[in-house]
Amino acid sequence: SRAQRMGQDQTKQQIEKGLQLYQSNQTEKALQVWLRVLEKSTDAAGRFRVLGCLITAHSEMGRYKDMLKFAVVQIDTAREIEDPDYLTESYLNLARSNEKLCEFQKTISYCKTCLNMQGTTLSLQLNGQVSLSMGNAYLGLSIFQKALECFEKALRYAHINDDKMLECRVCCSLGNFYTHLKDYEKALFFPCKAAELVNDYGKGWSLKYRAMSQFYMAVAYRKLGRLGDAMECCEESMKIALQHGDRPLQAQCLLCFADIHRSRGDVQALESIEKAYELAEGLGNKLGLLKIHCLCEGIYRTKGQQRELRNHVVKFHECVEEMELYCGMCGESIGDKNHQLQALPCSHVFHLKCLQTNGTRGCPNCRRSSVKPGFV
Repeated sequence: SRAQRMGQDQTKQQIEKGLQLYQSNQTEKALQVWLRVLEKSTDAAGRFRVLGCLITAHSEMGRYKDMLKFAVVQIDTAREIEDPDYLTESYLNLARSNEKLCEFQKTISYCKTCLNMQGTTLSLQLNGQVSLSMGNAYLGLSIFQKALECFEKALRYAHINDDKMLECRVCCSLGNFYTHLKDYEKALFFPCKAAELVNDYGKGWSLKYRAMSQFYMAVAYRKLGRLGDAMECCEESMKIALQHGDRPLQAQCLLCFADIHRSRGDVQALESIEKAYELAEGLGNKLGLLKIHCLCEGIYRTKGQQRELRNHVVKFHECVEEMELYCGMCGESIGDKNHQLQALPCSHVFHLKCLQTNGTRGCPNCRRSSVKPGFV
């Protein structure tokens, strides 16, 4: 009907108005416009779109619980519309929200749901993003082999769909992946590639892509001992994160600064860590807190401050327990410093030293026969 069409047009205009405000950094105003649309619009497809905007905005601000809340509402809206493409997209948003909250098992199961939905062309375009989210979740669980498979699949989709934005995000995740594997040359190569993509194609992209690639370059430079380069990239990333109120990235940059200061033996290390701690706690970022306790442990050990050291060791282990990161053989935590890890073809991860002493012909967890090494 005519009234319905007018309503749809009005919804569309309001969504656009919100987007313009959001892109010009007037975030709170944009949110108000979108929330009003959500309240008033009876057009299900319009509500679905506006929920998508709210999910993205809350993700970029680090308000992950709100992000999840809107993703749940979006699923209900998608069910109303009864279109597989809408459902696929809303399950992807549900997976991403859980990924941000470090609920990695849930992320993986929502991603699998996405891949099983037989939608149309849109689903095929979303499959790359689904694979990326799944890879990030496997990486969070230290299941390295599966993580790498997912990242490679996401890259293939990015190339098939000529999706440079997705390629950029996958390159950043691969930077993070190789940092975990202590292959720092590759850890630098991939974010450098991401930065190239931003320079070549990113004119209209959100600045977060530039910030992301600079951050992962900073981490790799720091690991390679190139502290000047690390500082430069981290400052560039932090500048964008502050401009855009991106609190999760600010917390990550502060940690990187702390690590650079610690490597130089500067006193500012603890100052950066304290700021990062406040941010990470406020965001409920378990992985961030894990890294913070790890860094503090190193600093207090060198200073010989036993009480503080003990405090951070206890908190580190509490985090590990909460996130259930353990070696399948000795039962001790994975993620302690300087413990080389080994992923078997079945994707179970162990301390390398445990596998060497084990000497059996199979995976100690699932008794699979092949123990051909994965990645060390």
